Amino acid sequence: MTKVNKLAGALIVFLMLGSTATFAQEQQAPEQQQQSAEVTDAELTKFVQALQGVQQVAMEAQQKMMQLVKDEGMEFARFNEIHQASVNPEVEVEATAEEKATHEKIIGQFESMQAGLQQQLEEFISQQGLTLERYEQIAMRIQTDTQLQQRIQQMLQG
Repeated sequence: MTKVNKLAGALIVFLMLGSTATFAQEQQAPEQQQQSAEVTDAELTKFVQALQGVQQVAMEAQQKMMQLVKDEGMEFARFNEIHQASVNPEVEVEATAEEKATHEKIIGQFESMQAGLQQQLEEFISQQGLTLERYEQIAMRIQTDTQLQQRIQQMLQG
């Protein structure tokens, strides 16, 4: 089950990053300037609250995606094998025409879900008092700033 959850999580990240990557490319120059700005405790509190909501939305989306794969009559592990081969030319997998058609149908349904999911995430982030841009800036900074990571850990524990 853990392997399935990791696969589903990777797929959700793949789908969510599609629109986020486009946004990030458009905002690259101002983001670099603002990323160095200090993250206040108030912003970090809002970020943690937003992150918890984002994780909840992602978990629900993961469950919906896994159910969608199951409803189409395909095992999630098999779906992932076929998907990996479709996005990575170095990965080869034998799949029947029916499996490929089912995979394409599922991907289409995932893509349809993505817009609604992205909107839901953006709304939740803004409800916490952050813009999507600032949320992404803080998230990127956390990846490299150990002090910021420690501050978040303290907030989550306390």
